[in-house]
Amino acid sequence: MQRRHFVGSALALAATWPLRGSTSVLKGVGDVPARSLAGGEIVLPGSTIEALAASLRGEVLLAGSQDYDSTRRVWNASFDKKPALIALCTGAADVQQAVAFAREHQLLTAVRAGGHSLSGKSSCDGGLVIDLQAMQGVRVDPETRRAYLESGSLLGQLDHECAAFRLATTAGTVSHTGAAGLTLGGGLGRLGRRFGLACDNAASFDIVTADGRFLRANDKENPDLYWGLRGGGGNFGVVTSIEYRLHDMDPVILGGSIVWPVAQARDVLRYYRDIAPDAPDVVNLAPALYSEPDGQVLQIEVCWSGDRAQGEAWLKKLRAFGKPARDDIAPMPYVAIQIGADELLASGKYYYMKSGMLTQLKDDGIDLLIDSYKRMPDWYLLFFDHCGGAYRHLAPAATAFPNRDMLFTLGTLSIWPTKDGIEENTAKMRANWHELSPLTKGFYTNYVDSDVTMAGYRENYGTNFERLVALKAKYDPNNLFRLNANVPPKLG
Repeated sequence: MQRRHFVGSALALAATWPLRGSTSVLKGVGDVPARSLAGGEIVLPGSTIEALAASLRGEVLLAGSQDYDSTRRVWNASFDKKPALIALCTGAADVQQAVAFAREHQLLTAVRAGGHSLSGKSSCDGGLVIDLQAMQGVRVDPETRRAYLESGSLLGQLDHECAAFRLATTAGTVSHTGAAGLTLGGGLGRLGRRFGLACDNAASFDIVTADGRFLRANDKENPDLYWGLRGGGGNFGVVTSIEYRLHDMDPVILGGSIVWPVAQARDVLRYYRDIAPDAPDVVNLAPALYSEPDGQVLQIEVCWSGDRAQGEAWLKKLRAFGKPARDDIAPMPYVAIQIGADELLASGKYYYMKSGMLTQLKDDGIDLLIDSYKRMPDWYLLFFDHCGGAYRHLAPAATAFPNRDMLFTLGTLSIWPTKDGIEENTAKMRANWHELSPLTKGFYTNYVDSDVTMAGYRENYGTNFERLVALKAKYDPNNLFRLNANVPPKLG
């Protein structure tokens, strides 16, 4: 196996962690109460925790450790979980030790890369968090058009390294999202209609499975696992690195937004519905209804990644439709549009989302969406992801990701600065989604909320579900990795 050398700038957060050159040292650790996989209370002997720490190059953090509180926090502040211990892994060797510890003690286990889980499953109360945030680095090979990424890396790092070589691949829409979690769940993005899902561009995965084995999964090595990792989530182990296929792309795109007053939303969305499915694959058109200080508006964000002169010509009719209040579309770096939502979706806010896929969008459905939106408070926004194009180039059974017939995803998102009134507000969101969900079919697992049941996952994966169950039984028969879009190891 060719040895990989990862380069790239680690984020400042990773640089603050005291990673020692050999092993961590913990002494005098007392017994630690913890939670088992079955949900019961167990006690971890201090000596075993000391042994785990001694086996790692990274740190083991316990409650009371200097960096425990800052490290345990995740992107969505709605989840304030307190794990019994956090293993800060620096590479696959550390991951193997952490997985062995979790398996030996049958310990509730979460895996955290970017920590962007909307349902809070990148942490846990009373269990072990296998934290990959120190495992950051991206190397691009421009000759073979491949990127090699360590699994703690964020999407912004991948975009930045690729752009330097006039290359790109689908990499989400928020730069501080973890690349690994996005890819394992499928991976929508502004380039998806042109290049396919992030998982469609994953040529190979390195993974530590529940039994501690280090495996490579691609179309020749462990191809069954390779199938499952492309859309099946974190069900099968801890991915430690990913190899991506890259594509030639000008790093300057035609991007920005057109904004209309909400009074024009029905006409604009009907026009959008008519042009979006057959739009060129090089354009991503993402509508959103939200509140500005002067009132409610409809925005369509544009990312045209092809020839800019052709883009200017194709976009003329959309830009002239109705009476836009604002239009800032212009040439811009692709990496700039990729950070456009970073502040809005910053870490430490309180988030709640409901979402589903749209395979059609009729006039009465548009009317319902707008009427429902107008009845919600200012902290609520409604958005679409533009699908079709290259998302449909693979059959639903080609990868674990099942929803190849989607035209759009529909999402409703709430963002609150504090948790005051969060239960009442969440209830409003659920009631709102109860109205809208009949329009949808299936969902995008990276947008999944904590309300989804096993029956919901089974319905979403459809004919791929039984194959995922068989894979789960093979690679994780005791369901060690259950804090994810979980697939059981046997049918119930």
